[in-house]
Amino acid sequence: MAGFAEIRFKGTRKAYYAYRGIDLRPGQHVIVQADRGEDLGEVSAVGAIAERKCSSSNGGCATPTPEHSVVRLARTEEVDRWSALRSDEDRVRSETRKLVTKHGLKMKVTEAEWQFDRNKLIIYFTAEKRVDFRQLVRDLARTFRARIELKQIGVRDEAALLGGVGRCGRELCCSTWLPELKPVSLQLAKDQKLSLNPAQISGCCGRLMCCLMYEHKTYVEARRRFPREGRTIRTSVGEERVVGVDIWHDLVTLRSQEGERRTVSLDDLKQEVGSPVARRHQQDGSSS
Repeated sequence: MAGFAEIRFKGTRKAYYAYRGIDLRPGQHVIVQADRGEDLGEVSAVGAIAERKCSSSNGGCATPTPEHSVVRLARTEEVDRWSALRSDEDRVRSETRKLVTKHGLKMKVTEAEWQFDRNKLIIYFTAEKRVDFRQLVRDLARTFRARIELKQIGVRDEAALLGGVGRCGRELCCSTWLPELKPVSLQLAKDQKLSLNPAQISGCCGRLMCCLMYEHKTYVEARRRFPREGRTIRTSVGEERVVGVDIWHDLVTLRSQEGERRTVSLDDLKQEVGSPVARRHQQDGSSS
């Protein structure tokens, strides 16, 4: 019976492969089948875990049937050669940027990645508009004598590919453990009562930070226990408007029709709303 494995390559690139007769464990380097050749990657998950990650990834694969397979475990000298290729990619980026400047193309070369057998070279780039890079591809093929794939990525993918340190002082989530990049909306910051200053809620990529979604569900569920801000309720002192809530200390700030403010605990407010005095205010308001 064939096994199922997730293999990671440079940056955040990953793919799923079948394997037979090999005892695979996370952290091992393996040789895998690639388009018109072979590539080298690192095992990041196997078995049911790999299948679950594949099913939940972008595009999904509910019934995993990988087109390619793991060939074998990589030898020590092959891992050394793979490391040398990673070092050579600095030269590739430099030469590619020179050619981009030569052709006057408005694109930013982000990263380069050699396939292990050097038959294929992937160039990652960002651009605001569509770029006609047909002549650039021909020049790159002549320069590096390999099949060229120019891959346009977004600024968030660029940050995930290059890595860095976030505002929290830790390595970027997108380049370390985050399995996929999901859309982040400004509503997430609003629901958590965060500053809407872009400089304070944006990451290294210039987009809203991925971590805004980590605690969002907790905030939403916590706020359901409180009356909605802006709502007018009848308490033991009459009609009051909810002007603020503090979910951390279970406090509600109210403002009366006369403009007086007071802050009460959520439990005390519930007792007030259900008290006979509040019900009497409700009846008086209904009769008037």
